[in-house]
Amino acid sequence: MTQTSQSSQDMLARLSALIDSRKPANGGDPASSYVARLFDKGLDAILKKIGEEATETVMAGKDGDRQKLVYEVADLWFHSLIALSHFDLKPEQVLAELARREGLSGLQEFAQRGHAEEPND
Repeated sequence: MTQTSQSSQDMLARLSALIDSRKPANGGDPASSYVARLFDKGLDAILKKIGEEATETVMAGKDGDRQKLVYEVADLWFHSLIALSHFDLKPEQVLAELARREGLSGLQEFAQRGHAEEPND
């Protein structure tokens, strides 16, 4: 593993731990923490926020604004980490799934999921 990929994994793990600490059950205060407030509002609010961030990511890509695209993807990843935390999942589990798929073509991976038709792109 390269130094960059290790530090990226470390950063995701630190961010995940911080998000976990903001859960109201772990002492996160919805009055003083955006993440705690989102957890307090529940899964629907978390998923709605992910949908909003995904839409903003698409719009930034359509606009061709590279810096805004990076900004919006960061927001999307952040809110996706909140969803993972809601389900007591860790970013390492997503990274392991990506590693499992590495080297497979998209069509091979899709076929392994038991789908007869090609994915939409």
